[in-house]
Amino acid sequence: MKLSGGEALVKSLVREGVEVVFGIPGIQTYGIVAALRDEPGIRMVTTRHEQAATYMAYGYARASGKPGVALVVPGVGIYNAAAGLATAHARSCPVLLIAGQIPRGQIGMNLGGVHEIEDQMDIVRPITKWRQQALTPTEIPGAVSEAFRQMRTGRPRPTYIECPPDALVERDEVELMDPIPISRAMPSREQLQQAASAISESRLPLIVAGGGVALSGAEQALLDLVEATNIPVITSGGGKGAIPDNHPLCYGSCVSPGGERHEMNQLLDVMKTADVVIGIGTRFSLGNPAGKSSTLVNINIDDFDLTRIQDNTIPLHGDAQATIDSLLPLLVEAGCRDRPSPAQAVSAARRLIAYYDIRDNEPQYPILEAIRTGTPEDAYTVWDVTQFGFYARTHWPVNHPNTYIDSGYSFNLGFAFPSALGAKLAKPDCPVVCFAGDGSFMFNSPELSTAVQYGINITTVIFRDDSYGNVARDLDDFFDGAYGTDLANPDLVKFAESFGAIGMRADDPMDLETLIPAALEQPAPVVIDVPIGHIPLPRPKQIEHVPKLPWTHPQKGLISS
Repeated sequence: MKLSGGEALVKSLVREGVEVVFGIPGIQTYGIVAALRDEPGIRMVTTRHEQAATYMAYGYARASGKPGVALVVPGVGIYNAAAGLATAHARSCPVLLIAGQIPRGQIGMNLGGVHEIEDQMDIVRPITKWRQQALTPTEIPGAVSEAFRQMRTGRPRPTYIECPPDALVERDEVELMDPIPISRAMPSREQLQQAASAISESRLPLIVAGGGVALSGAEQALLDLVEATNIPVITSGGGKGAIPDNHPLCYGSCVSPGGERHEMNQLLDVMKTADVVIGIGTRFSLGNPAGKSSTLVNINIDDFDLTRIQDNTIPLHGDAQATIDSLLPLLVEAGCRDRPSPAQAVSAARRLIAYYDIRDNEPQYPILEAIRTGTPEDAYTVWDVTQFGFYARTHWPVNHPNTYIDSGYSFNLGFAFPSALGAKLAKPDCPVVCFAGDGSFMFNSPELSTAVQYGINITTVIFRDDSYGNVARDLDDFFDGAYGTDLANPDLVKFAESFGAIGMRADDPMDLETLIPAALEQPAPVVIDVPIGHIPLPRPKQIEHVPKLPWTHPQKGLISS
């Protein structure tokens, strides 16, 4: 059929199942914007900054499990949008960035055109999995198809397409493409047998589940594996929610095992007792936490992360769900089903273990408990780079898949508010609560306009200490005094109301127990201002003895703690 390049692009997105595009109309993207206007199957959400466009696409993708799509002008628009791509790259999240270009005949000539950047694809090269320039309408459907294939196969990271404005308005005979069928990658039968033998012969196996579980949709498969074999689980920061935290065989989350503060992470003591670690969709960026004397069964879709850890690794290159489904029958056949449950030992250890044990610290623990009480268990929570965001990485219980959203190792200040808006658009019937500091919230606070305009009714909790609090505390504690960290904030209640949102203020942080439920009942976006003073670093509780993983092995007798 004869279509403009913009129409070819938008109709290709529809075929891939896209329902919303986040972005800002601009001179080089008019052909796409006009096509979006005339396409009833896609909604365009106009943001107030390109950074927010990719953050919203990220939040949408994290909550929905489907690729998020953002649209920006070339040059500076791409630079602005890069922060969201960096977050998506860190969390292996499928986000497609569509960017304009300067006119086709001017590319590479350095004439100083509007928004011109030489070699602009290089801007996103480090934070995208795949990139392509489509110069004519006929090239666009193939580019869109390949972008989605890349996001749906292997490790799902961001992709990028750019088109010059003339290609978006020119009309030509264009052949649209159907989505490419995707098959799940699988290890060989021999590798699966080798892994099953190592696991069945182990004394103290341990599963470490990462973000790849959710990316594969393997939560039920993991649960089946755990309950059939009675092998306990630790989740990585990216794996929170891979198994319910309240499951009797789940220890909870361990952030950056082996990191620079590893001495504070008592979960390492549990990890070190394992003789076989079964990694599922996790990078092990700092190595096998059980040490080189143990065997690592490494299930990962990214072959780069399979064998770089240590020599005694059994690599299982494959999709997490498909690999677990194939491995489990072999484990049952080998007798793993007869392994007694260590649930009692896990429960005993879980009562003692903490990365930062904040139970003895004020005000961290009671405030987090108030938030837990006030927030529905099935709510999607989005945590910015705040002091409470750090605590949430280990102390926030997640019992529903995909409901915990952070920025991974990217640690982007200001990502949470727009990402929460994207998550709400993906899950309009679910409660969404964003937690941010005053410093981080103000990065993208104009998106309150977007929230009100499109009726995106989330609740945003802002811990306000009128400073970049983490930095101020660290400079005070370790560098003889804070400098450059004080902030001048607006009245956040009036600020929210000026956009047409609802503003609330907590007289005491403990009021969040009642303010959050009240906010979630409101028919509008809500900002809760929580004045809070200096929060000291929590001091780790000294634990003299952390229980190991005792149970009776069917062949090898009692394994004591």
